[in-house]
Amino acid sequence: MRWSNELGYNYPGVYLIVSKVDRGIHSERDATMSSPATQQPTPQLFFQTINSYQRTEALKAAIELEVFTAIGEGNAAVLEIAKRCQTSERGMRILCDYLCIMGFLAKDGGRYSLTKDSAVFLDKRSPAYLGGAIDFLLSPMLTDGFKDLAAAVRKGGAVISEEGVVAPEHPIWVKFARAMAPMTAMPSQSMAKLVDDKADRNLKILDIAAGHGLYGIAFAKNNPQAEIVALDWAPVLAVAKENARNAAVSDRYRTIEGSAFDVDYGSGYDLVLLTNFLHHFDLATCEALLRKVRAALGDGGRALTLEFVPNEDRISPPEAAGFSMMMLAGTPSGDAYTFSELERMFSNAGFARSEIHPLPPSIEQVVISHK
Repeated sequence: MRWSNELGYNYPGVYLIVSKVDRGIHSERDATMSSPATQQPTPQLFFQTINSYQRTEALKAAIELEVFTAIGEGNAAVLEIAKRCQTSERGMRILCDYLCIMGFLAKDGGRYSLTKDSAVFLDKRSPAYLGGAIDFLLSPMLTDGFKDLAAAVRKGGAVISEEGVVAPEHPIWVKFARAMAPMTAMPSQSMAKLVDDKADRNLKILDIAAGHGLYGIAFAKNNPQAEIVALDWAPVLAVAKENARNAAVSDRYRTIEGSAFDVDYGSGYDLVLLTNFLHHFDLATCEALLRKVRAALGDGGRALTLEFVPNEDRISPPEAAGFSMMMLAGTPSGDAYTFSELERMFSNAGFARSEIHPLPPSIEQVVISHK
């Protein structure tokens, strides 16, 4: 059985190549075929991609079963992990082996251990645990937008509903506020230190689409003279206010309920935070919002925009550039904007200048725009 005479692959050969990709094993034939002089087309990328749903579901299952936490507690053999996670031995052995293939676990003989990344981000006992993010990232409200992606491509925007996830008071944002907060701790603190490094003056800060509120809260914790006004839908603000109480800054934390496009912001702000918000809308909508933001800033005020910012080629870096696909499936007209696009929209809204700063280890960047 052959794919074609031109390609010269018989079916077992293709199966061998594909089955070895994830294990990082290269047969002599693989090496020959991948050398510059003899390289031929291979379907391995097709098979890797078309089967990638298995990786997602395996990781989701491991998080739900608390596999990483079980191993972190010292359970290393399959029987021990299965007992701790209340699963079959066979099922746990296959799952753990697959997690090793993916790079989330290491294996020595019959014993499993956490990688450094898994220990930090997937063991529930870690303060940097991210497993809860699957409640948002894999929620049907997000994934349903990809069920007919061809239709979204034809339309040029979300087909799940007229307004996608940016519909007024969409319930996904409460889920976002609760599930994604752990991912925000480090970048929020880094942004506060970047912008207010001396923390020695009064600051009035507006946090637009505050969500969990941790960006504004980070400024309040960094500077005891900072006062925060958080704006979002009422159910989402309930989460932000809870986080403010937990951070002991609620005495300097107040809220405005409603749409960022409709409510009165007030005036005299030193900083306006726009974290992960502009990418939901088209350029014209962003510029209209930014004119309103500029009017709310006092003299010398600045807007701080946190975004996935692709390079001008729009295909690198891959994580930031790929965010455009999320916006295609989930919003009517959102996008991942390059710095030149962001700079232009702020300029069109009347801002004097903008500058961009990396925020490692986050893949997002901060654009600081001066009134």
